[in-house]
Amino acid sequence: MTRAEAWADRSRLRRYAYEFLWFGLKQGWACLFGGAMLALILGTFLFWPVLWPEGGAPLARYDFLVLGALGIQALMLAFRLESWEEARVIFLFHVAGTIMELFKTYHGSWIYPEESVLRIGAVPLFSGFMYAAVGSYIARVQRIFHIRVRNYPPLWTTWVLAAAIYVNFFAHHWLPDVRLALFAATGLLFMRGWFYFTADRTRRSMPLLLGYGLVALFIWFAENLGTFARAWVYPGQSDGWEMVSLNKLGAWFLLMIISVVLVSIVHRPEEEAG
Repeated sequence: MTRAEAWADRSRLRRYAYEFLWFGLKQGWACLFGGAMLALILGTFLFWPVLWPEGGAPLARYDFLVLGALGIQALMLAFRLESWEEARVIFLFHVAGTIMELFKTYHGSWIYPEESVLRIGAVPLFSGFMYAAVGSYIARVQRIFHIRVRNYPPLWTTWVLAAAIYVNFFAHHWLPDVRLALFAATGLLFMRGWFYFTADRTRRSMPLLLGYGLVALFIWFAENLGTFARAWVYPGQSDGWEMVSLNKLGAWFLLMIISVVLVSIVHRPEEEAG
């Protein structure tokens, strides 16, 4: 037993505080890719004009973010923080996210206000890495917390649900938005599911739906930081920054379902023993 563990074991409050500290540290380690991307976005927003005033930068900020994201991914693979198998699935996030970005920017859902070279149409290539960051987190958090599940729905049902969610992100521009039906279907599929994890020494559990909701909430927080740094801008933010609508939480929750299903291609949900 370490000195820290001995200190924590002197009282119940200390044990909970110590476990919560480890929970936070491990969560931060799991979202390494996303955290590094967010740091790049905020750092370039704050310091890019200082380093190169009046547009004198050797390359566009968005292009620098693309190169930075590629560097982060290369380092994670080089130091075996991600496996090549995980990287291939995360690449699917990048492709799926970029396709969605092309469609959504075309329909004016949001814009990228700065110029760049490394882009497809109105979409700078760094945007796909933001989706990839979600996939990286989900893949890493399962290993770091030794996550196992109980009452996880049959895989084929989750694939059908994820496909329906993805199609609705596009189709609701012409057809009725079936988001409420998708929420209901998600609830029916996952309502009995629990996941089990270890932050310190004690095995803990949480409903799957609650876990997905909490991750969606933190993605919403990150989205507010990203729009504050003008990595992208919603129509209501064109005259000045304002918080992203809470309605976006629902979209991020549904995106979580797609993300979990994609990661299940590599990390099949494992049953909790006992």
